[in-house]
Amino acid sequence: MDDLRDKYIGLIANAADETAIEDLRVQAVGKKGEIALKMRELGKMTPEERQVMGPKLNALKDEINSALSAKKSALADAALDERLKTEWLDVTLPGRGRRQGSIHPISQVTEEVTAIFADMGFAVAEGPQIETDWYNFDALNIPGHHPARAEMDTFYTHRAEGDNRPPHVLRTHTSPVQIRSMEKQGAPIRIICPGRVYRADYDQTHTPMFHQIEGLALDKDLSMANLKWVLEEFFTAFFGTEVKTRFRSSHFPFVEPGAEVDIQCKWENGSVKVGEGDDWLEVLGSGMVHPKVLEAGGIDPNEWQGFAFGIGIDRLAMLKYGIPDLRAFFDSDLRWLRHYGFASLDQPTLHGGLTR
Repeated sequence: MDDLRDKYIGLIANAADETAIEDLRVQAVGKKGEIALKMRELGKMTPEERQVMGPKLNALKDEINSALSAKKSALADAALDERLKTEWLDVTLPGRGRRQGSIHPISQVTEEVTAIFADMGFAVAEGPQIETDWYNFDALNIPGHHPARAEMDTFYTHRAEGDNRPPHVLRTHTSPVQIRSMEKQGAPIRIICPGRVYRADYDQTHTPMFHQIEGLALDKDLSMANLKWVLEEFFTAFFGTEVKTRFRSSHFPFVEPGAEVDIQCKWENGSVKVGEGDDWLEVLGSGMVHPKVLEAGGIDPNEWQGFAFGIGIDRLAMLKYGIPDLRAFFDSDLRWLRHYGFASLDQPTLHGGLTR
């Protein structure tokens, strides 16, 4: 065993690389290595001889394994030293820049719209996205036969068999927040209700989930003139130029009278420019709050009156920032978001200017 030890310790010391180390390991302590063959001879020995030779063979095996491990570490250290001699790093160079996230146009426009209405005294109100049939339809004077209540337009939740209660719905507008706010706060009131809404529709200008912001103002002497002023002030601040509006009579169950609102614009090379030209673009619905809606919110219509309006946040973003397809808002395409998104220090604000 002394000859075996001297042989392998010498070979290990002279090994030039890790491949040679692995070959020596197989020759010495592998399953068919010389030490393994010696251990198989223990079965032919007497018990007295095994008590002497067994510990010696185990000690030899451990010594060779230790030598192999030490030589392997030495070779790795030598390779690292050689590598460090040829590589260098200038620690005075600036670090690599990390890509910053972008603020989504919907988030940005929501903040812009909220800031403008807040400047006019409107508070922000929020409510649940899964609403009862009563808050979403009945309280807003929408009759049972109205097309908006059809399953082809509205997402209804499932009821267990035998449960005859009206199903909940994914809210089709943020108007239920107005009812909840009237119940909670009463009149006078001046609020906007931003949030997600859901309708069964999907094309270039419609998606099953989109964003809407609705406004409500109640007092004792409000009129359509106040509504027109509020909307024109909003559009002028939002688009950064004076914007004229045009009201067209229209029917909505929750307002009386109701009006579609158009804004002044012109079409140029396939894009729209707001505040210029002789064309008109429909952007929202509005009107004076219907007495039945006031009653549903617990407010006396003989004492209070007011106006309401609803605007699509996604559509405002498309108009202001030239985004052609509504579906791209929800595709999670990072290239699109980097193009249309906002850096944290490059956001239009009310005090810094809302145009970019």
